[in-house]
Amino acid sequence: MNAPRIDAPSWRPGPARVARANLTAFLRWLREQRLAGADGLTDYAGVYRWSVQEPSAFWPAVWRFCGILSEERPDGTHWETAGRGLDRMAPTDPTSGPTWFPGARLNFAENLLRHDGARPALVALAEGRERRELTHADLRTETARLAAALAGHGIRAGDRVAAFVPNIPEAVIGMLGAASCGAVWSTCSPDFGVTGVVDRFGQIAPRVLFAVDGYRYAGKRIELLARTADVVARIPSIERVVIIPYLDERPDPARVPRAVLWDDWLPDAPPPLRFARLPFDHPLYILYSSGTTGLPKCMVHGAGGTLLQHQKEHMLHCDLTPDDRLCYYTTTGWMMWNWQASALATGAAVVLYDGAPLTPNPRVLWDLVEREQVTVFGTSAKYLALAEKEGLEPRRTHDLAALRAVLSTGSPLAGHSYDYVYRSIKPDLHLSNISGGTELISCFALGVPTEPVWRGEIQARGLGMAVEVFDEAGRPVRGRPGELVCTKPFPSMPVAFWNDPDGAKYRAAYFAHFPGVWRHGDWAEITEHDGVVIHGRSDATLNPGGVRIGTAELYRQVERFPEILESLAIAQDLGAGGDVRVVLFVRLRGDARLDDGLRERIRERLRADASPHHVPRKIIQVADLPRTISGKISELAVRAVVHGQPVKNVEALANPEALELFRDLPELRMP
Repeated sequence: MNAPRIDAPSWRPGPARVARANLTAFLRWLREQRLAGADGLTDYAGVYRWSVQEPSAFWPAVWRFCGILSEERPDGTHWETAGRGLDRMAPTDPTSGPTWFPGARLNFAENLLRHDGARPALVALAEGRERRELTHADLRTETARLAAALAGHGIRAGDRVAAFVPNIPEAVIGMLGAASCGAVWSTCSPDFGVTGVVDRFGQIAPRVLFAVDGYRYAGKRIELLARTADVVARIPSIERVVIIPYLDERPDPARVPRAVLWDDWLPDAPPPLRFARLPFDHPLYILYSSGTTGLPKCMVHGAGGTLLQHQKEHMLHCDLTPDDRLCYYTTTGWMMWNWQASALATGAAVVLYDGAPLTPNPRVLWDLVEREQVTVFGTSAKYLALAEKEGLEPRRTHDLAALRAVLSTGSPLAGHSYDYVYRSIKPDLHLSNISGGTELISCFALGVPTEPVWRGEIQARGLGMAVEVFDEAGRPVRGRPGELVCTKPFPSMPVAFWNDPDGAKYRAAYFAHFPGVWRHGDWAEITEHDGVVIHGRSDATLNPGGVRIGTAELYRQVERFPEILESLAIAQDLGAGGDVRVVLFVRLRGDARLDDGLRERIRERLRADASPHHVPRKIIQVADLPRTISGKISELAVRAVVHGQPVKNVEALANPEALELFRDLPELRMP
């Protein structure tokens, strides 16, 4: 199960690239500051060790290097005092400590809008719509209009403002306007059903809801006013609905209770934009778990922790500068939308795209990358695998001279996808595989622009993130899989779960398994290069014959077959003996069919390239696989259906009808 030994990296940055990197400048700056322990820092391995050993020095250093705007409290408490107890997780109540930057007062929107001027801030493209561009000055003006409208409605710090919108400029403007006054922002993408939206927004009781009248996806026109009206009827806290015309030029707001159109609600001549500077951990966002095992958990993220983490990741790990153009293919239902928006603080332009990734033609995203001169393009591992199967070769069909980095997340990136990127996209490219989650609104492991990329590995653990892999006894291990954990606090830990006054849900989610240690739920491995391999979710690991196997280990091998679009594996219980058998479901492309020959080739590859334990006892073709709204395949939902158990929250799935494909399958009946 160990990652295969590779003798040479897939990519190594040239000396000029290393010399001009933000990370190189950061190392030089640290030495100049004469911080304790930072004198001899010259490479990533050294600065990583220092960052986790000296968090009370590292995080203020990031703050100053990135130029975060803030003020001191009147009592003179200095913001450089990072906090107390940063060397350990609070063993009994993580929600009460540590205290980060107790003297700081800042505003998230002020930091994102700091680059006022004529350079582009947002570029928006979408199916069936004309290109839009907003400069930093335009974005500031539109945010002022939005903030004035919220103030006119009486929105105050701590009030919730929600949005049922696609990845469009109004989503960013709404977030910035809410953050400017200290309101809490929360989003759902428009592909959510009514119950999915109510399960989320209904828990947080927003006063204002933004919604589009509809959208286009894969050439289809999808109307949303009736769905929005149903949502409003089921959430009594909503006092005002602001309809953003997106499908039609002037939709009828009377179809939704208490609704008004965007331009009718926002003033034409707002007062100057003001920013409420609030404590470091003042709530900024509410994000949600997938909800596949029950009602979604509502994770409250603070403004300071989100800003500090994102600035660190954007500047030091992604090397963003004001000359960059970042495009991440995402929806507002995925934390990568929040992550992408924070890039405005670096001065980079953010390129938004709303539409299907392979429609109206399979090259649509690469057309965008070429036309908009995107320098950093982010997507999912699933998209890169599909692009390979579609035979896309952007290196030959597009001018990608501006592109210097590709980011991938959402699921583990297989080794063959590394090969595809360097063979068919661009050989001189920083492929930055990243892994984190909604729970931290950031990353535990990600790229390093000054270090080599090794096939199949995430380059490094993130600066300041004390990430380890534990065995079942809670001991650190290297070179073999185990539980991914974080042993010290980090500033973007949720400040709370909503409606969790005693922190019981928070503790149960992350601290019940290893007391005082954050258990993330990933089955992972730290490699000989000090990189990270994610083998899948630990709650979905397979255990045939007592050997724990990450599902991603199967997918990496199985999805190399050109006939197989995607796959899903579960462990089926075999009865009272406690053993299980591995069952593999595959979705094939076009008219391909699963025959005995393909089954045997799958088994042979798994036996040879993984281990005999990985070989499934059953391989079954299905027409579709259930996935969450954010596009992640739901192994737990399939396992529940196969075992005749209820799926607790079907509304969390984008295609719940796919579950019926797994119910009462004759091939899985026990003898």
